[in-house]
Amino acid sequence: MPRPNKLQSGRADVRLAVVSPFVDRRHGTERALAELLERLARDHHCEVHLYAQRVADLAVSPPQRLPANGSIVWHRIPAISGPQLVQFLFWCFLNSVIRTWDRFVRGLRIDAVLSPGINCFDADVILVHVVFHRLDELRKESAPGGLRGIHRRLYYRMMCAFERWVYVNPRVRLAGVSRHTASQLLRYFARDDAAVTPHGVDSNTFCPMACTRRRAGARHRWRFIESEIVLLLIGNDWRNKGLTALLEAAALCGDLPLRLLVVGDEDVAPFAGLESRLGLSHRVTFAPPCRDVLDFFAAADVYVAPSLEDSFNLPVLEAMACGLPVIVSACAGISDWIHDGLDGILLRDPKDAAELAANLRNLLRNPDAMRRLGEAAVRTASDFTWERHAAVVHALLVTQCAQRR
Repeated sequence: MPRPNKLQSGRADVRLAVVSPFVDRRHGTERALAELLERLARDHHCEVHLYAQRVADLAVSPPQRLPANGSIVWHRIPAISGPQLVQFLFWCFLNSVIRTWDRFVRGLRIDAVLSPGINCFDADVILVHVVFHRLDELRKESAPGGLRGIHRRLYYRMMCAFERWVYVNPRVRLAGVSRHTASQLLRYFARDDAAVTPHGVDSNTFCPMACTRRRAGARHRWRFIESEIVLLLIGNDWRNKGLTALLEAAALCGDLPLRLLVVGDEDVAPFAGLESRLGLSHRVTFAPPCRDVLDFFAAADVYVAPSLEDSFNLPVLEAMACGLPVIVSACAGISDWIHDGLDGILLRDPKDAAELAANLRNLLRNPDAMRRLGEAAVRTASDFTWERHAAVVHALLVTQCAQRR
C-alpha cells in the first residue's frame, strides 16, 4: 500500500480532496468554492482532487492526466434524477465509494478532505454555508403544503440529523462564513471553536467603473428605461431570500417608477399570483442565473436583500463592491460587517414590508445619500478578498494535516 503523502518542497503542499456536487460561477456558494479552489491551487500549491457531479467555469484536468503542482483534477461523480432527498443520498454514497476506490485501488493518498457543507462523513474541514437546524425552524413557521412540503420536511429532517452527527464531532474543523453562522454552530451544536472566514470579492471585476461602462447596454437588454429605478435580488429559494416582502414593499411604493430584477433558479409560479394581486405584473423581470453576474449589477440602482436567513449572502458584497446602495436583512451574515446608515441599510424585521418600503422611500428621495452610501460600500467591500479567505482555509487544512499525523 502506498505511504501517505508528506508535505515537502517541490511538490504540492497539500493533496486535497474537495467534495461538492456542483462548482460553477452562476450560484453564490458554488462561485465561492470556485474562487477558493483556484487560489488554493495557484497561490498555496495544493493538488486539488475535486469530486463533483458537475463543474463549469473552472479550469480542471481529467484524473487520467498526471497532476501537476497546483492543479485541479476533476473526478466526475455520476448523478441521478429524482427528488432532492434521493439525489443527495445517492451522491453521498457514490462519492464515498469512488474516493475509497481511488485510495485503495489507484493508490491516491489524500492529506485532507474539504467539504462546503455536509457532502460526506469523513471531512476534515467543513465550510458551513447553511445551518439546516435554523432553516427547519423557518420551515415550520410557514410550511408549504402538498408533496413539495412533505419532501422539504423530510429533506430538512435528514439534513438536521446529519448535522447532529457530523458537527458535534470535535475532530471535524468547522469554519463559518460569518459570525452569524458561527453563533448558530454554538447554539445548536455547542461548537465554540468554529473559525470565521467570510467570502471575498474580486474588486477588479466588481467595481463602479465596470458597472458604469456596461450600464446602458445592460438596461437595454433587460428593457429598463433610464427614468426607472431598478431593484435587484439574486439568489435561490426566493421565499427565504424575502421575495414576498420585496414584492409587497414595491406595491406600497406604487407611485415610484420601480422595476424589480429577480435572478435565480426558482419556479416563478408560486409568486405569480401574488405579483398579479399586487398589480406588479409588468414591473417584475425574472431571470436565470448566469456566469456574467456583473450584467445584473450594472442594470440595477439598489440591491435589496430582505432574507429571512442567510449565512453570508455573497451577492450583497458584490453589489457593495460595484457601488450600489444595499438594503440588507439583519438576519444575513453579511450584516455583521455593515454599519447601518453608513455603508448600507439594515432591516430589523425582513418580513415587514412597510419597514422595507419606508427605507426605499427615504433612500430614493435623496440621491446624495444614495451616492454616499454606495461610495462607503465600496470601501467596506475592499476589505474582503478571496486571497484572505483562501489563506484562512489553507491554514485550517495544514493544521488538520498535522493533527492527522
